[in-house]
Formats: sequence, C-alpha cells, structure tokens
Amino acid sequence: MPTTRTDRLDIRSSDDVVKVRQQTRTMAVEAGLSLVDQTKIITAASELARNTLDYGGGGEICLEVIHDGSRRGLRLTFEDRGPGIADLAQAMRDGFTTGSGLGLGLGGAKRLSNEFSIESKLGIGTKVTIARWKA
Repeated sequence: MPTTRTDRLDIRSSDDVVKVRQQTRTMAVEAGLSLVDQTKIITAASELARNTLDYGGGGEICLEVIHDGSRRGLRLTFEDRGPGIADLAQAMRDGFTTGSGLGLGLGGAKRLSNEFSIESKLGIGTKVTIARWKA
C-alpha cells in the first residue's frame, strides 16, 4: 500500500505518549480525516502508546499516511520487546487487565479503528497495527 509520509517515534516515557498523540493528530489532518475520525484514531493511539509503555516496557510507533486507490488514511504500528501477551483472546475482552486500568485499551482501540491486527509472542514482544480511513 503506497505511503506519502512515514514517521517514527520512541515510546519511553509519559512525555512520549503525549508526543504520539500530537503526531497522530498532525498526520490525521494531513491524511484528510474528519474531526470525528481524528478523535477516534488519536484516542486509540493514546491507549496503545500507554500499553506499549506500561506493559511492553517501551517501544516505538511507526505512523504512515497511506493510500489505497482513492482512499486515504493513517496507519499506526506499535512495537515493543516486552514479555508478550499469553492469551490474546482474554486480553481483547473488555474488563480484562493485568494492571490497574479498566481493561478497555485493546478492545477499545479495535473498536475505534477501521483495521486492527495484533501479534504477540511470549518473551519476544507485541506488535499492534491499526488504521483509520477517510470516510
């Protein structure tokens, strides 16, 4: 899928989570997403960046403005080298958490995205990719 812009950010601190939100907003506007779609992908990005930091021990995000024919959108890929997720099905269920949160992060991010994929291997890490398309 062709991209017109790619950016990468490290996620190592709470300040980096803020930077992820800001860069997601900038690139969502660049992709031509509506205000509602911008809000959805920024919210999903915030949740996933926080998960990358809190559960993955930090990592990085790759942000891409993408094209598929006449469609434009924004794809975000979060990667960490943390402990991995033992049970993906359980982790996707609302209310499940291994921390002190509400357990809405992964499922919420999926609902806020047009596309969602997750790969995780114990002892290797987790990769979550989401995309939001211009309506």
